[in-house]
Order: sequence, then C-alpha cells, then structure tokens
Amino acid sequence: MKVIASTLNAKYIHTNLAIRYLKAFAEPDFNVELAEYTIKDPVMNIVTDLINKQPNVIGFSCYIWNIEETIKVIRMIKKINADVIIILGGPEVTYDVPEWLENVSEIDFIAVGEGEETFKQLLQQIDGEKDWRKVNGIAYLKDGKLQVNPQNNKLNLRELPSPFRFEEDKRELGKRVTYIETSRGCPFSCQFCLSSIEVGVRYFDREKVKEDIRYLMRNGAKTIKFVDRTFNISRSYALEMFQFLIDEHMPGVVFQFEITADIMRPEVIQFLNDHAPAGLFRFEIGVQSTNDYTNELVKRKQNFQKLTRTVTMVKEGGKIDQHLDLIAGLPEEDYASFKKTFNDVFALRPEELQLGFLKMLRGTGLRQSAANHQYIYMDQSPYEILGNNVLSFQDIIRIKQVEDVLEKYWNDHRMDHTIEYLVTNIFPTPFDFFQEFGSYWEGKGWSRIGHQLEDLFHRLFAFLEDTQVKNLEVIEGLMKYDYLSNQKYKPRKPWWPSSIDKKERSLLYQHFLKDPSSVSKDFALLHLNEKELYKHSIVEKLPFNLEKYMQTGFIEMDESVMVVYYAKEQAAVFAS
Repeated sequence: MKVIASTLNAKYIHTNLAIRYLKAFAEPDFNVELAEYTIKDPVMNIVTDLINKQPNVIGFSCYIWNIEETIKVIRMIKKINADVIIILGGPEVTYDVPEWLENVSEIDFIAVGEGEETFKQLLQQIDGEKDWRKVNGIAYLKDGKLQVNPQNNKLNLRELPSPFRFEEDKRELGKRVTYIETSRGCPFSCQFCLSSIEVGVRYFDREKVKEDIRYLMRNGAKTIKFVDRTFNISRSYALEMFQFLIDEHMPGVVFQFEITADIMRPEVIQFLNDHAPAGLFRFEIGVQSTNDYTNELVKRKQNFQKLTRTVTMVKEGGKIDQHLDLIAGLPEEDYASFKKTFNDVFALRPEELQLGFLKMLRGTGLRQSAANHQYIYMDQSPYEILGNNVLSFQDIIRIKQVEDVLEKYWNDHRMDHTIEYLVTNIFPTPFDFFQEFGSYWEGKGWSRIGHQLEDLFHRLFAFLEDTQVKNLEVIEGLMKYDYLSNQKYKPRKPWWPSSIDKKERSLLYQHFLKDPSSVSKDFALLHLNEKELYKHSIVEKLPFNLEKYMQTGFIEMDESVMVVYYAKEQAAVFAS
C-alpha cells in the first residue's frame, strides 16, 4: 500500500512538522512518503506529481493558509483516480467537521485533533478489515450520515519517535526553517487562538529533544524554530534549555522562540544578557493589544508593565532580536484605541513589529461569539474580519496602509535613523507618521507596483516634500546616511543628486590622502592608497555634525563631510 503524507506550505523555506510526526509514528508498519509543496505551486503540477507516485492513500495537513488550494488538489485527484483514499487532518479541519464532509465530498476521512495514533490506526484498517469503528478520532460519512468516533487519549509525548531522522530531509536542512516542539498545549485561554482549546501543557522528553537538536545542527540546520505556544511557562525548563543551547550551539545557528514576556523573570533575562552569544536567540512576543478591557473580553491576561520591563531588558542586553505582534480588530478596540496600542508598543522599538488582522478561526471562542460584537468576516480562509461594532471596514483599510509602510520602512531596517527622527521630532506620534505616509503611498498607487531600494527613498522624500515637513534638509541628510551606511558595496548611482561636484570631490580625496587623520584615527589606520580611496569610497556633505550625531544621537547644525569606505562587503562611515 502506497501512502503519502503531504501539505502545501506557505513558502518553500518552511517545513511541516506534523507530517513528519505521522511518518515517524507509522513506521515501521507503514512506509509513508513525504510530499511537500507550496501554495504558490500550480495545482496541476502538484496533482501531476502526486498521481505519478501512484498512491493508494494521501493524507493532507490543513491550515488556513493552504485549505483552499488543498481542496482544489484533492478534487482534481479524485477526478483522475476516485480510488485514492483522501485523509485530511490539522487545525483547519478539526472543527466544523460536518461542514467539511458535507461540502467537500472528495474527503474520505478527517482525522480530528492529535493525529499520530489516529493516522496509524486508520492505515491499519485501510490495509486490513476496513472497520472504521475501530479507529478513534476520525470523522466520515456512512450512507450519507455523519460518523464521528471518540478521540484517543492524549499521547504520551515522551514516547513519540523523533520526526527528524529521515535521510531525505538532510540535504534541505540548511536551506529551510526547521520546526521543533518541546511541549503541546497552552496554559492560557485567549479566545482568538486555537491553542487555548487544549487544556494543560504536556512536555516531550528533554534529553530526546536535546539529542534531536544536536542531530539537526550536525546535519546543517541553520534556523531552528520552537513552536511551543509559551516556551517560558516553566522558568526552570526554559533556563535548562537556554543553557544547553548556549553550551552546544554551532556557528551560524539561530533559535527562535515564542515567549510570554510578562511572565519572564528578570533573572532569566539577565542570564541571557550575560551568557548568550549575540544573534543566537530570537524572541517572538504576542502583545496583540494594550487595551485592558479588550484583553479582558478575549480572556487574555497580560501585564503590560511587566512585558515592557522584559522587552526593555532584552533590548538593552543587545543580544536578542525581538519580534512583537499586534492584532487589529479585537473586541471593543476601535481605531483610536488601536492607535494607542500601536504607539505603546512602538515605544519599545522592537526590531520587528508585526501588524496583523483578526482572523475568526474555526473552533475559537471569538468565532462562536462573533455576533456579540457584530463581526463580519470572510467566508473562506483566512476568515479575516471586515468590520465589527466599533471598527469599520474603512478603518481596517486605513490600518492596512500603516501595515504596508511599516513593513517596508521599519521592519526591513533600511533607514532606521531617518524613521527614528521622523517619529520622534516631526510627527505627533509614530502611528501618525505611518498612517499619513501609508495613505499617501496608497493614493499614489504605489501599493500596486513593485519597488527597488532607491524607490523607497525617492517615495519617502516625495511624501515629505509634499507634506512640507520642517527640517527637510536634516531628514535628507539622515536618509543619505542610512542609504550609504547600509550598502555592502559602493553604490553606482545614489538616489539623490550629489552635493559635491567632481572637482571638489577630487580636492577632498587629495586632502584625505595627505592627512588621513583629519578624517579620524580609524580612517588613518586603513592606510588607503589613491586607487583604493577613489574606487571604494564615496563622500557627501551633510547639514549637521555627523561625528556628534554618531556619538550622541543629537543633531547639531554644523555642516560636515561623510566619508564611506566599502570593504569586505560592509560600509565604514567616517565624519570629517
């Protein structure tokens, strides 16, 4: 019997942990072949590949991001070969089971909830007596009537076989994100999240997890992301794992975690600040909202003061990048309240601020009580909201404009100095800058066309000119500083017309060669000859004292010359 476990990932770099657990648990009784695709792959290509494998059974792992394309795939497969048995599992089909089975006739079985044991039992019956009553945790139609078998008891996670020891995965480990879990379940009850449905937290065997991590690193894994819903729920466990990863990590490996920031103890952060190598860890922190009433309505316990303490301590440590999440559209958070939430969180200056929109996921408490807040939302995945009693569709569109430019101008860190100056000195609040610029961006039609790096600078400058902001000369200088300092190589043609003509530039270069210490001691230590200086450097006038700005962050209006030298794929900036 040929069995395939398949899924459509959001991106090629992603991997699916669920189908690997299914394969590991089914062995050695069944040899399950893995087949991963992306939602961008043409459906015909996916179907062709699967059909050519000549399967008897295909199991698909289903989520909000792939369910629509998955349904297209299974419908086409069934038209080609109706005998292929189709099994769906995953969070998207675990809830509203009758609706799935009634509306998608091509589904033979749905595995409800935790799937490893259910999938194996089902394969045994498909290959044997075909008595579906003996398979716990499946739903199916019998003579047109819905049958839902009781689920298995929760698995003992300590006994699950490793999902990482497949030979075919080795060659891809360095190219893709590897997902790992050390626990299942969540201790919280957030009504917008599926994780809150499973009561309690269960842990995998720690030593097995450590051995898996050693194996992954030995075989080239570079990005390992823990999918535990709250990695730091146990202080002692988190400390033990952090210590292990610090002690045994290999160069170039990065570990990512989802943490609950307001329960993280200061001594744990201090330990990381003292002992973790820079860049080894990355934290993802779900803030969602700073509106206390909103958090109460969605049963989300959060102490923003403690969360701020954690984020600030981590940032001051300089070792760990932080990715903070917000959700627009939560109950009773109107436009003004979301603006406050945004500004509260942006004040922490996270390396990334992800602005998402509420999705009414199947099975969540918020979807079940949607009428209480007059929610309207998409009928198909991802079930994103279109409005509620306090947030109109037009409000949502405006916030999406903020999201667009936030991603390009803050999260990508193309012009940190410029944006910091704008949100601190020019616009009333950070949200006001991103909103005004986002609306301008949309009005120009730029959201519908592509862009190069230089376009981003041109477009920001055009917005600032049209808005007639004060201190435009200073802002332009900061934009030049950001642009040149973030390049790996000397740019062929900067985005602005140079303030220094060819003759003046030549005079400056001759002066620098004759007296390099007039630029700085560090510049003099480069010992550049004339060819190196001309070929790999660029000079530009700035209206403020660059040296003082680089040292203190303050703008003092005193013209200076910026010298940028490019070597070894990085820029060295000097003030003269």
